[in-house]
Amino acid sequence: MENLKPSWRRSPVFVIVCGCLIAMITYGVRTSFGLFTEPLSQSNGWGREVFALSIAIQNLLWGLAQPAAGAFADRFGSMRVLAAGGVVYAVGVGLMSVSGTPITMQLTGGVLVGLGLAGASFTMVIAALGRLVPGERRSWAMGLATAAGSFGQFVFAPLGQSFISAYGWQTALLFLAACTVAVPVLALALRGDHGNVSSTNEPELPARDAIRAAFGHGSYLLLVAGFFVCGFHVAFITTHLPAYLSDAAAQAHPHGMHGAGVAKLGAWALAIIGLANIVGSYTSGLLGDRYSKRKMLSGIYLARGAVIAVFVTLSPTTPVVIAFAALMGVLWLSTVPLTSGLVAVIFGTRHLGALFGFVFLSHQVGAFLGVWLGGVAYEMTGSYDLIWWTSIALAIIAAALHWPIVERRAALPALAEPAG
Repeated sequence: MENLKPSWRRSPVFVIVCGCLIAMITYGVRTSFGLFTEPLSQSNGWGREVFALSIAIQNLLWGLAQPAAGAFADRFGSMRVLAAGGVVYAVGVGLMSVSGTPITMQLTGGVLVGLGLAGASFTMVIAALGRLVPGERRSWAMGLATAAGSFGQFVFAPLGQSFISAYGWQTALLFLAACTVAVPVLALALRGDHGNVSSTNEPELPARDAIRAAFGHGSYLLLVAGFFVCGFHVAFITTHLPAYLSDAAAQAHPHGMHGAGVAKLGAWALAIIGLANIVGSYTSGLLGDRYSKRKMLSGIYLARGAVIAVFVTLSPTTPVVIAFAALMGVLWLSTVPLTSGLVAVIFGTRHLGALFGFVFLSHQVGAFLGVWLGGVAYEMTGSYDLIWWTSIALAIIAAALHWPIVERRAALPALAEPAG
């Protein structure tokens, strides 16, 4: 009986389940932060740009630390990075509840949570699964991990709003922090993912040389530039959509959106985005193993632009908001398995954590600007319209950037396949 224990603990199914649970918790808690914009700002007497800047810093620090976290996981394994990131994440979320000044909120919700996310987010899980799963199923596995993160958004958005309504925003943050304590325990299942057989057939190459080669490759640079737009869209909508709907109610839009009903609608909009993205992420990962990833990415960005354009030209009634959330959800993180899959196609998986980390850094720079500029634009104009239309223009640019990407292994001497 004792001999059976190591087998189930190391089985692919158990590892994938634990990885997906980590993605669900860490991404789900993060996507609930938009629900705190209004109550936290009103309680502290802040303008929305204060909390927006904290979340913007969080996104930027997450991105800046991601390449280093990915490189460490490539070399020493994902378990250590995920466990440490989970602890820092939980501490940061918990301390947000007692951050009574802008600077302390920026240090806790911004710096600590951002660094924690770099080590414990779904991007680290994706890199680990990229090494565990054979190439012909890699895109599918990455899509599954991304879908798990989306399920976390579906779970934690209404859960976070329920906590806020029942106990207040400070206690709600403590409850969310408690949920992240499970991450270090779940991370034990990913022990030893470095050196997995999926990467041993690739040539030995120092991380520094792999990064230098990647930044000399045109298709990689296009991926880096295009993923900026994904971050801008996702972070702006996650952080500012609930407040946008509240403003719509205050301006006496039809269908009686007001008070607690608006707060619930904002929470359910985020939840619906997460639920729909389970389908979108899983499907894009599945189709990415069969069809052109670059063409799918161009199509996704064009579709995002069209959905946003229709949404901002209509009154945000309940049916319109639900339809927008469902359509945007299908397109939400469906870019992630395709983008990470392209990195693996071009450069292999040995340095997937570091190379996707730099692509993700671009995503988080976009997220920083999407969140922060959303708050700045609102304070300056009393409206989010400028950022909505900027999002549409960026979607068109992203579609154009992805189209010329070359979808094959990099033809570089240092990255050539080993003989035999």
